[in-house]
Amino acid sequence: MELDLSADAAALTASLVDVPSVSGEEGDLADAIESALRALPHLTVLRDGNSVVARTDLGRGQRVILAGHIDTVPVAANLPSRRERDAPSGQERLYGCGTTDMKAGVAVQLRLAAGVPDPVRDVTYVFYDCEEIEAARNGLGRLSRSHPELLGGDFAVLMEPSGCEIEGGCQGTMRAEVAAAGRRAHSARSWMGRNAIHEAGGIIDILRRYEPGQPTVDGLVYHEGLNAVGITGGVAGNVIPDRCVVTVNYRFAPDRDVAAAERHLREVFGGWDVTIVDVAPGARPGLDQGPAASFAAAVGGAPRAKLGWTDVARFAELGIPAVNYGPGISEIAHTADEYVEVPKIFDCEERMRGWLTRP
Repeated sequence: MELDLSADAAALTASLVDVPSVSGEEGDLADAIESALRALPHLTVLRDGNSVVARTDLGRGQRVILAGHIDTVPVAANLPSRRERDAPSGQERLYGCGTTDMKAGVAVQLRLAAGVPDPVRDVTYVFYDCEEIEAARNGLGRLSRSHPELLGGDFAVLMEPSGCEIEGGCQGTMRAEVAAAGRRAHSARSWMGRNAIHEAGGIIDILRRYEPGQPTVDGLVYHEGLNAVGITGGVAGNVIPDRCVVTVNYRFAPDRDVAAAERHLREVFGGWDVTIVDVAPGARPGLDQGPAASFAAAVGGAPRAKLGWTDVARFAELGIPAVNYGPGISEIAHTADEYVEVPKIFDCEERMRGWLTRP
């Protein structure tokens, strides 16, 4: 297929949505994006797997990165896209898989890549694959390992859905297994053993009593969380179990690094057997720094904390301040009724175009 980058941002979003690109199956869409960008003489285009990178090279004093993933979760009988007007609000919406997460943002990227050939800042446009699945396959992570020079820059905007409001940084996430020990016995003689599932009640009590922090980081208030997300235990219907494991998820603000988050978790569960099984660091907002501050001033609104993990953390690991900013509503991402508000697509494009064209 061919993408018409001269079409308005809503029509371009619909075209992107109508090309299925479930994680791992982004080839057709990556081909279309690559072909459209290679037709633009002011860009240098590179392909890595199903990720496409396009760059200006104008010798500007700053380089900014606009990044968006092109994959979606599995289709839920919500293709092709359709446009409808919401009866209560009268607002036009575009429905379909990936509309809000995040093909509307990708459409804005493409419109800017085509329509701003002489930006006041050099721009790297990154369209990457496999964001919605395991981190090991993430296209942005792959680029950071195989072509780190392509991701060099002073500031990055991840076009994640944020309702066209800046969401600064992101929380870190840590998953741990907290184990309770017991002693096996026949259930007919339970007093001869110690029931590990009953013992795990102490772990649950800690979680019930836990008061999550709400630290302010670079002027934004984050809301942490520590919750049980799973529990396993039991041997057989007639055996007192000798082990029960409660899986907990800790969402921590970016004022803690991974080591500090682990120390905190072990302090909370002092005396229990804690095994860290998965972790991803957070990212500070950095909105008081150079190009980040100018971006905030250009697009307006009151920045808020990102209450979740996104790939801005990957940029943070590269030493690049980054924010989440794009059309769409994150709360309805991945749903069968996913949609994006059409006016928000145009609003996002207009504000970002102003940022890239005005000193």
